[in-house]
Amino acid sequence: MIAKAIQIAATAFAAFCAMAPATARAETGGLTVELNKFEEIDGGGCRAFFLFRNQTDTSFEGFQMSLAILDGNGVIDRLLSIDAAPLPVARTTLKLFEIPDTSCANISEILLHELTSCKPQNEDEMDCFPILDLNSRANAALVK
Repeated sequence: MIAKAIQIAATAFAAFCAMAPATARAETGGLTVELNKFEEIDGGGCRAFFLFRNQTDTSFEGFQMSLAILDGNGVIDRLLSIDAAPLPVARTTLKLFEIPDTSCANISEILLHELTSCKPQNEDEMDCFPILDLNSRANAALVK
């Protein structure tokens, strides 16, 4: 009976330890990615302005996203990989990315398809989806 109680306590402790790093980061704040605005590029294409608000307790030396760009009919037009690193702690960072050969008016939605890298400074890669918040002020939605 005592052995069973110890086994249950050990299992609960292991589960708590596995959740602790993500929970600790989430309690101090999250990481917000905002599609702030679009701007047409002379000669064709669209420039997207993103704000990254790092309200976590750590800087990120790696932060790469794979985005699916959906056209006005909701059909995937292309995949775009962007590198937003570095993201300093307690800072808002502006990053501009170009979407070639696509008019801003023809983008209905941007889907965060995958986080290909989320690496806190001097730490191992982590899963940032639990601390990630997306929003958009542009005419297109930014979604997970």
